[in-house]
Amino acid sequence: MSDKPALEKVSVNKAFEGELTKYKFKSAALGGLDANFNLFMPFNNNGAKVPVLVYLAGLTCTEDTGAQKGGFLGVAASQNIAILFPDTSPRGAGVPGEDDDWDFGTGAGFYIDATKPEYAKHYNMATHITVELPEVIEAAGIPIDFKRQSVFGHSMGGHGALTLYLSSKTKQYRSASAFAPISNPTQCPWGEKAFKGYLQGGTTEALDKYDATAIISKTTDPIHILIDYGTGDNFYKQGQLLPENFLKAAREAGHDEFQVRVRSHDAYDHSYYFISTFASDHIHFHANFLKA
Repeated sequence: MSDKPALEKVSVNKAFEGELTKYKFKSAALGGLDANFNLFMPFNNNGAKVPVLVYLAGLTCTEDTGAQKGGFLGVAASQNIAILFPDTSPRGAGVPGEDDDWDFGTGAGFYIDATKPEYAKHYNMATHITVELPEVIEAAGIPIDFKRQSVFGHSMGGHGALTLYLSSKTKQYRSASAFAPISNPTQCPWGEKAFKGYLQGGTTEALDKYDATAIISKTTDPIHILIDYGTGDNFYKQGQLLPENFLKAAREAGHDEFQVRVRSHDAYDHSYYFISTFASDHIHFHANFLKA
């Protein structure tokens, strides 16, 4: 008998050549709260384990957003890759003020482990995604090969994908990509607000662990990163995303176009219309590494 919490199936939908299943379980990383996630599995007749791509959604989103709107599933099925869609924060933690703003608290976990006492029990999304979900899914006997993982995301989730990839001491993920990521969060209002709220040391504590631009400036190992953003994105125009800062730091650290590719796209915005336009590119990018 496994000591991991049992997964409860909430719903199952056939999609393309596969199935999207929503699961629920009691999450220790999130302080004993119920956690939901969606898992897309391509139909796999021989029972062999398949590689997995983890999708991290943005502010206000849930485990359903990317699954329903991203345009990922058909391409993933064609490449025989599973996609894991976690939630974006704990739900129902009951911390005073967590529901006051759309860009902090519920739906805005920022894929970090909180150190401020009022948030530290529940707001541990980094551990939830990198440790807990793989353990729970493996314990349930679902045929995923967690030795072949990659990660991608949008906006706040793009920040999560880049930082979880770059900061992994075990090289947990083979590649990372992002749509309109918050690339330099210690230097933008969204990131400053999140880090000051969740971390005892604020942006100083966040710099080397949760700021992709700072981390890549000190990264010397070979890496595989793709970033897309649109010039019509209002959050880009407002200075929330700062992809140029990330690209400059990457080049100065010696990472060339083959290791870090940042593409700007004229007039595209921050929405899932933009994401779905380039979804296939991202799945195929990760397939190069997941199927190697």
